[in-house]
Amino acid sequence: MKIRDVLVQRANNQRLTSAGFKDVADVVRWFGAVQAQDFHAAKWALALRMRGEPATAALEAAYNEGRILRTHVMRPTWHFVAPEDIRWLLELTAARVNLRAATNYRKLELDGPTFKRCHKVLVKALQGSKHLTRTELKNALNRSGIAANDTIRMAHIMLRAELDGVVCSGQRMGKQFTYALLEERVPAVKALSREEALAKLTQRYFASHGPATLADFVWWSGLTAADARRGLVLIDGEINKERIDDVDYYFARAKVKAISAPPSAFLLPVYDEYSVAYKKRQIGLGPNVMQAGKIIGTWKTSIDKNSITVLINAGRTLTTSERSAIANAAQRYVTFLGVNNECLSFAIQTC
Repeated sequence: MKIRDVLVQRANNQRLTSAGFKDVADVVRWFGAVQAQDFHAAKWALALRMRGEPATAALEAAYNEGRILRTHVMRPTWHFVAPEDIRWLLELTAARVNLRAATNYRKLELDGPTFKRCHKVLVKALQGSKHLTRTELKNALNRSGIAANDTIRMAHIMLRAELDGVVCSGQRMGKQFTYALLEERVPAVKALSREEALAKLTQRYFASHGPATLADFVWWSGLTAADARRGLVLIDGEINKERIDDVDYYFARAKVKAISAPPSAFLLPVYDEYSVAYKKRQIGLGPNVMQAGKIIGTWKTSIDKNSITVLINAGRTLTTSERSAIANAAQRYVTFLGVNNECLSFAIQTC
């Protein structure tokens, strides 16, 4: 196996060039967690891995129904997670996220007793299956005597409430995000031991992101190197290892079957798992154009009242077949937006 083979197999295991999932929760569950600080981009990342190319409205409905959740886990950023996974993921990774946030907590004068007071106010405001915006919760905290007007301080109050399993994402109100009580939003499930959780996260990462290195897994999961190595030991019978250029790569023994004629071009969103999930990245974190397994440029959209323009910035002159494949990828994106393809304006520029 060579590095180019690694990239091809990653695209397959990431379900870009293999059969997609029918249900959005299955996509999230396959990955373990999907980075989602850019909400719209993350929805497109999920749609790329699904059959039938669901529109953004369908994924928005799934989110509002609580079939996927958005919370801080693994690293100090938002991820989509499946409801049945949220508790064991938090139990496994929240302490590491809190450690990384500890300096900010101290600067913002947020200590253990203060967080307990905050949690009590949040529970009182949200109980009864209420879904409230950050502004509404900020007002409740202020009324209780907890200073929450500072945007950064409020963000860290809510970060800790997510990490402590007090709140998770609620339904959207228009374009605004809300919070709900995790205990009311998510049915209880059987708890996992730490080793069971560690084994599950390790297996999901290397099945969905492999071939990948130990350092890749440490970066993605936020776990210590010791925990990552322990995870590999726990799933030793489920993974293969191959050494490439003096580096060990791990991947699941169970193979994901590639589809015979996958789309030959993809418009990957910003922070897609194909780019963000590896410490040593072959590509940047921006919106990338992938053609036949290789990144050949970037893309962006411009939307006005009557049209959508998809602009491709390619690093070289493209062939006729490549231009056609990328045009088809642009049409997929417009379909995802729920817009008539006749509104699409498509342009490629090279540098």
